[in-house]
Amino acid sequence: MRLALISGDGLPVSGLLTVFRNVVALARQQHELTLPVPADLGFSWRPDKPAFYPDGSDPTGHPDWLDVTTARPVADSARLAKELTWIRDRVAIGETLSPDESRELDARIELLAGPYEEHFARLLTDHRVDWAVAVNMTLTDAVPVTLALHRAAARYWADGRPGGILFWDHDLFGSYAVHEGTTRVYPVRPNAFTPLPGGHPSHRWAVVSPGLATEADGYPTALRPTTVPNVLPVVRPGPTDRHREFLARFGIGPERPVVLCPVRVFRVKGVELSVELLAAVRAETRRRGEPDPVLLVFGSLGEDPEYAAEVLAAVDEFDVAADVRFLDGVPLASHRDRHGRWHLDEADLLALCAASHGGVFFTPNRPDVESVGLGPALAALVRVPCASTGYGVLDEVYGPGFRQVRVLPGAYPEAGAAFADWIARTRDGDRDALDALTRNQEIVAERFPDLPWTTLLSQLAAALHPEV
Repeated sequence: MRLALISGDGLPVSGLLTVFRNVVALARQQHELTLPVPADLGFSWRPDKPAFYPDGSDPTGHPDWLDVTTARPVADSARLAKELTWIRDRVAIGETLSPDESRELDARIELLAGPYEEHFARLLTDHRVDWAVAVNMTLTDAVPVTLALHRAAARYWADGRPGGILFWDHDLFGSYAVHEGTTRVYPVRPNAFTPLPGGHPSHRWAVVSPGLATEADGYPTALRPTTVPNVLPVVRPGPTDRHREFLARFGIGPERPVVLCPVRVFRVKGVELSVELLAAVRAETRRRGEPDPVLLVFGSLGEDPEYAAEVLAAVDEFDVAADVRFLDGVPLASHRDRHGRWHLDEADLLALCAASHGGVFFTPNRPDVESVGLGPALAALVRVPCASTGYGVLDEVYGPGFRQVRVLPGAYPEAGAAFADWIARTRDGDRDALDALTRNQEIVAERFPDLPWTTLLSQLAAALHPEV
């Protein structure tokens, strides 16, 4: 089975790609998966990711199993950036457009859909793709590109050809209330300009939570999505030599608890709140005479420079520059770069976090942008404490029995003290604390099982041989 990956994220590393890596690991265990996986990570159509538009970043960080295209279907990237942004903003208010404005928008979408359709047709044909996994392509970051993908798929999977395209959505319109300033980036619901899964027999659709499935039930398409929870990584014990080299590279003493902030440096992720929380935890650990924690932020400061400046201002305000490290994106596989420096993947960072008796911060600054929120799950996976701000689906996803520090507005000293106490108790082997973390681990195993994905992968493989 040959999978392809088409990601609407526009980043070389992201949480979406990390989960896809975990899916690939399952597929390699179950089936004969033809590698490498050809991939378009959306660099050429996400001008809102200025550090990666239109060419991505250093390709040496990609794992061997991923073959990332550098194609640029439209050469004039400056003009394309303006056009894509204009289209995205008009689609967001599509229901309010006049007939003349709608016709203009349709015409400008069509002009860009053509070259991208040919690009996707070549990718599918050249690699003899069986199933293309389209991640977050239902959102309207680049409607011409999504439309082109639909058309290329219809051409390639014509006349009953086995296989197809799996739309795999981690976010949908109503539940992903991202704003630029005061302007909402996406429409609240689909409109006449938003291609939806279900327009061709080759389409399948999966979403990552029951809440997204419920939202999709109200969309104007006959195709209903299957809920397949995210797959979590396999974490091997640490520390190993690469973990120790990594700590030394960042000037982190082995006695310091490593706290992970497993998010992008993107406004709605609330990294500035994690910085404030770190200061509160540090105040308590110093009061106790314990080592200062160090916060490792997964994301790149280049993704959203305006917001990154606000995060760095918070680092200065709370005087934690010595205690925060920005990792500039976490790779899909741990590797040494051309200078011999280790870059650790999510699983290795979790191993390091666990070995240091650290924890995880997950601090969205809006309640309505997370469909799941994997930070608490990653903490539970390796039995370390987690601190989270409140967001809409937190209790729905994790349930009332999940134990963590709730970070309330204006109550950072209290949350910091509680988190520092969790760290101390787990380091000292406190039975009640360890039992609570073990229960968290059991809850996460129940709520993020591998079975839905292994079942879906088996169905995709079986569909390639309908006569069997």
